[in-house]
Amino acid sequence: MDITFHYPPELLKLLNEAIPKINKSKKDLLLFLQGAGVRAELLAPYQALLRTNKDDFNKYRVTQELLTKLNELGEGGLRERREILRRVTEFQEYSLCWENDQATARGLMAQIRDVVNVKDTFTRINIEREQERKERVSVETTKADQARKRSEEFLAVKQQLFALFAEPNPYKRGKALEAALNRYFKFSDILVTEAIALKGDEGAGIVEQIDGVVELKSALYLAEMKWEAEPLGRDKVASHLVRVFNRSMAGGIFISYSGNTAAAIQDCKEALRDKVIVLCKLEELVRALEQERDLKELLHAKIEAAVIHKNPLFTP
Repeated sequence: MDITFHYPPELLKLLNEAIPKINKSKKDLLLFLQGAGVRAELLAPYQALLRTNKDDFNKYRVTQELLTKLNELGEGGLRERREILRRVTEFQEYSLCWENDQATARGLMAQIRDVVNVKDTFTRINIEREQERKERVSVETTKADQARKRSEEFLAVKQQLFALFAEPNPYKRGKALEAALNRYFKFSDILVTEAIALKGDEGAGIVEQIDGVVELKSALYLAEMKWEAEPLGRDKVASHLVRVFNRSMAGGIFISYSGNTAAAIQDCKEALRDKVIVLCKLEELVRALEQERDLKELLHAKIEAAVIHKNPLFTP
């Protein structure tokens, strides 16, 4: 807390001794306090005393009474206490004091400045500590919120993907698979686009459909997702290979619920001479989700196996 909110006892004692010494006359004392903003109703009794009974006006007693009243005002006297303390700590005109008081005044001022510096340092340390605590709590709260949101999103991804197994309509299930896997990719910090429909010339309608585009190892891969009852044959895989080969800088990822026939796998192996082709079973992704494995690491391992070992169907 700012020490001017309440003068602590040691500071109040020093001020009670110093202020009368730096104000040579009784009138100077009241002018000093008035200049510091001490309100008229507090000064009025002492101004009247100075006019009517000057001998009964004691600078030390008046200073002590007024500072005590200002202290008791709490926040109501904060401005005046701050201004008094500022004026005292900045006082340098010791020639204005009585000659016998000059040395004592210098000593008192040094003590007051030491107290203020120590208190201010302590206050700054407390403020800094409180700021550090607030920042630490803020960081921890942010991390906790992020962890909670990620946990909620993970549960939502699982529910969306697992719900597909209860969908009897093949068309609805296939479209829902695209959305569920794209959401899974995003959750795994894999850059992915939604399904892309390319239209031909005017009136030609949609000529090409891409389920999604993902970025892995700084390369783009066209993703195809199929949920069919039987393993996918060459005809099902060929259309996706054509889309991949029509794009010079893209590879291909084929995700199938039912797997692929031997002939389709062989076509993909041969395609590896020119393109990076990865075959995934939906079961692999579901298992990775259940085990909370890193999907990005899983796909990176499959890409490396396709490139190095010419194995498009590698299962880590």
